[in-house]
Amino acid sequence: QVQLIESGGGEVQAGGSATLSCTASGRAFSGYTMAWCRQAPGMEREFVTAITRSGNKKYYGDSVKGRFTITRDNAQNTVHLEMNNLKPEDTAVYYCAGNAVGSVTTCNYNYWGRGTQVTVSS
Repeated sequence: QVQLIESGGGEVQAGGSATLSCTASGRAFSGYTMAWCRQAPGMEREFVTAITRSGNKKYYGDSVKGRFTITRDNAQNTVHLEMNNLKPEDTAVYYCAGNAVGSVTTCNYNYWGRGTQVTVSS
């Protein structure tokens, strides 16, 4: 089994920063492309960012380019999402995902965390 557990969510002021973390169980973490997707109430699931298994390729959704950075530490079975210059429209539940099905820049993955709420106040 593979389990993903997110942490680091909370409330932050607009213009501020926050970092989310996702820790994976299992022995195959280094073989997975990892991603973050988010979903706000009444909105469609949105691709945020993805990172390939080696960490040398990163992809970002248009709405977060230049503001968010994804990193991974395979030795720690952990992926991080650094969020800068946060905006109220970034408010959503953020989900960690692993093992892409098809394109890595979609939110179609085999494994999902339970999500962590990020609220950006203005």
